[in-house]
Amino acid sequence: MANDRGTLSRGGVQQDPWVGPTAPAGRRLPSTPRERKPALAVLAVLLIVGGALAAGLVVVRSGQRVGAIEITAPVTAGELVPASAMSEVMVPGDTGVRYVAWREESVVAQWYATENIAEGTLLDQGMISQSNPLSKNEPEVGLALKDGQLPVSLQPGDTISIYSTSNASNGCPGKSGGVLAQDVTVVSLSASATGTGTTDVVVEMPPGTDVGTVMCNSANGTAGIAIITQGA
Repeated sequence: MANDRGTLSRGGVQQDPWVGPTAPAGRRLPSTPRERKPALAVLAVLLIVGGALAAGLVVVRSGQRVGAIEITAPVTAGELVPASAMSEVMVPGDTGVRYVAWREESVVAQWYATENIAEGTLLDQGMISQSNPLSKNEPEVGLALKDGQLPVSLQPGDTISIYSTSNASNGCPGKSGGVLAQDVTVVSLSASATGTGTTDVVVEMPPGTDVGTVMCNSANGTAGIAIITQGA
């Protein structure tokens, strides 16, 4: 009996001697071309440019300086801030520094100091007021006094007495050396704008004062001041 075992595979299944060709190992199937989005690219460029411009603007602004008011001479509380005591100084505009802009200089000259302001101080809004902080809403009188009729050290806030220097020939009430008013508060003082060499002193009278008598003597040059209590 012939042995035909050599014609069968070991597993009993005949093997196909032909093996189909395979694709090279490095070859890839073609892919779909990537879709380009020019709008997104443009947006990205705009964002980058915009960020650069914003950063540049911050740098530029941080270097900007503005004109502010600096006090160049001492100003006492209750005194009108004189234009001669103000000067322009440049300060950073965005650092949180409190200041009054130089363009307000003419307005500030009509306001009162709420405190003693030292020379070299950068003025801010809290240092000035439209109304005199020393005022007590009592009658105010303006006195035009010459040298010798007021102390050199007189300043706003002082408590004074007003005396008559009349020789009874001017028709004003009061006798020479007599007291015209007591417990009077000095509100402000400044050199007279008339160029007469006098000092204009604004005082606040206490209740019950004969204001007319004081004004008469002042107008006739027969009023003098003595400091009773020096202000702060």
